[in-house]
Amino acid sequence: MSPQPQAAVGAPLSRVDGRLKVTGRALYAAEHDVDGAVHAVIVDSSIGRGRVTSIDTRDAEAHPGVLRVIHHRNAPKLPYRDNSGSNNPPGRRLRVFQDDQVRFHGQPVAVVVATTLEAAQHGASLVKVRYDSEQPATDLTEGEPGEPANYARGDVEAGLRSAAVRLDLNYRTARNHHNPMEPHATIARWKGDKLTVWDKTQWVVGTQTELAAVFGLETDAVRVISPFVGGGFGTALRCWPHVIVAALAARETERPVKLVLSRKQMYLGTGYRPSYEYRLRLGSDRRGRLIAADHAMDAETSSYEQFTEAILAAGQMLYSMPDVRQAYRLVPLDLPTPLWMRGPGFQTASFVIESAMDELAHKLGVDPIELRRRNEPNEDEARNVPFSTRRLRECYTVGAREFGWHRRDPRPRSTRDGDWLIGMGMAAGVYDTARFQAEARARLDADGTAVVEAAASDMGPGTYTSQAQVAADALGLTMRTVTFRLGDSLYPPTPPHGGSMTMASVGSATLDACDRIRRQAIQLAVEDRDSPLYGVQADEVVVRSGRLHVQGNPARGETYQRLLSRNDRTHLEADGSFAPPSGPERHSFYGYNATFAEVAVDATLGLVRVRRVLGVYDAGRIISPKLADSQALGGMVGGIGTALLEHTVTDHRDGRIVNANLADYLVPVNADIPDLKGIFLDGEDYEADPIGVKGLGELVMIGVAPAIANAVFNATGRRVRELPITAEALL
Repeated sequence: MSPQPQAAVGAPLSRVDGRLKVTGRALYAAEHDVDGAVHAVIVDSSIGRGRVTSIDTRDAEAHPGVLRVIHHRNAPKLPYRDNSGSNNPPGRRLRVFQDDQVRFHGQPVAVVVATTLEAAQHGASLVKVRYDSEQPATDLTEGEPGEPANYARGDVEAGLRSAAVRLDLNYRTARNHHNPMEPHATIARWKGDKLTVWDKTQWVVGTQTELAAVFGLETDAVRVISPFVGGGFGTALRCWPHVIVAALAARETERPVKLVLSRKQMYLGTGYRPSYEYRLRLGSDRRGRLIAADHAMDAETSSYEQFTEAILAAGQMLYSMPDVRQAYRLVPLDLPTPLWMRGPGFQTASFVIESAMDELAHKLGVDPIELRRRNEPNEDEARNVPFSTRRLRECYTVGAREFGWHRRDPRPRSTRDGDWLIGMGMAAGVYDTARFQAEARARLDADGTAVVEAAASDMGPGTYTSQAQVAADALGLTMRTVTFRLGDSLYPPTPPHGGSMTMASVGSATLDACDRIRRQAIQLAVEDRDSPLYGVQADEVVVRSGRLHVQGNPARGETYQRLLSRNDRTHLEADGSFAPPSGPERHSFYGYNATFAEVAVDATLGLVRVRRVLGVYDAGRIISPKLADSQALGGMVGGIGTALLEHTVTDHRDGRIVNANLADYLVPVNADIPDLKGIFLDGEDYEADPIGVKGLGELVMIGVAPAIANAVFNATGRRVRELPITAEALL
């Protein structure tokens, strides 16, 4: 086939759903109008560990409007079948209202259902719960680590002994919560044994299979609808207990039930980035060539599930060295289960590794970029396979030039602007190019318009727009004639909308479905005696703006409308799919970045202000530059939050989160955000997937926090190895 003209892909188009969002017509989970819906409010445990000894619901049930109070003493027993296919970590997932055990502060212990939200809220305040409480363990230093996950190559101890330069460093990162603008919400409705839920979810298929498993249903008896997600960052990647509560309440009351978590409740059971204690021993020769690295990581998880994330990969492949050892231990605590948060694993590892590289560069008197160049690997040394693409050197070169790195004085505290100490720092970033099996369905109607459907999600990166761009070019249509539909489990299945896998996975399935339709139309035309294209070789025909024509001869052709109408076709349709190759991969697939930051630190007060951030990305083919730029800016903002502000504070006496609100859990606001810029290297990675993309949403955040930390050191001479960096740490 002749290559299709690319008019939509690569164009800086505005979001196709933008008008719906700014006019309030985009419906989020709690906004769907379901006839007869009543309201549910969860009662949270006020202890961090123990058991419920009594629940007094009399006052709540007597309150006007309250329909039902459900708890472990009157709730039906639910099947809770095993379900490893919906992002449930290993362990025994929390079973709501199935026993009297309290495993963490804020665990649901009852739910009040009422005709109005106000009645449900007040009814929940009237439920009296008594406990037999125990002292919870909620800090990494209090738990008993489990057996580690290990990786090793070479002889680390021998390598460290032979190293001319050695570092032994300890880091700690704070627990972070996702804090999207839209709270978690679910509306559940039963019709007989059929369940429909409108839910805030990043994976409609995962929520569908989990609900089916919990209630003992066939999968096709559950429908999940989620057309818009108001931010996620990973918090909606699994089906949380409140979704089960909503469905249970709807079944018990025989009414549709709406359940919306409060902002405080968003901290109590919808995931978080776990805290780490991370020791890194690093050795090099006197020129900075790395010899050995020993990584020892302890991370918090819940007492009932073993949550892990990709904390090991960066330390295995980012830099060349013969000797590497890693030990990753989980510490079970009386906490809810963590979950992936933007850049999971790689974000934490990046802070440690890139801070250590900067410390090594300073100790050796070598420029930080030069040190990284000296340790660039020729292949993925963890797997002994070539990289599909790896352009970190180019990221360094472009970033240094655009940022003005040559103006950086490597001597700490050497650059001032009045009372402010000025510093520059940089860091490398890497993130896995994830691709999973996905399906899509496409239909081309006789009027020349097309619809593509897939059970994907859009929490903000622009899935509606980018998928329509791929479809438009594959079909040879304009963007205004293509509609992409998502967020419904009735559509063809797709993987989770997270881990930067949507464009590669769903986009490739969309491309396949639309390619199949275009080929159907071309074949119909070249075999139709009445077509201007009759007798033309099919591979010589392209489609542009809805018109099929001979490549290089636009005058010889016809429109889809004319072709289908003449052949009495109301439409053409096709199913598309994508799956990465089975078996061991022949390449190592990652995206890369170089991030540069400039900070100002008040010499007296220790206040840190970020002045500018630049990111340069090797992210494969950029489908939508305008959306990509938005992702980069958002990732930098998130990285500033991780570096300087975000920190979940726990009262270890009872496991209560002290700052469970947006006033006290600090996130960046407009006043915190400086000049931000992202640059994307031209390129593609067709080894990874048919559309040549690498994934972007995680990559743009990774590297920001260590770049800021390294800039703070350059400004002040103070090396901070704990996030977030506070004024107290700099005084």
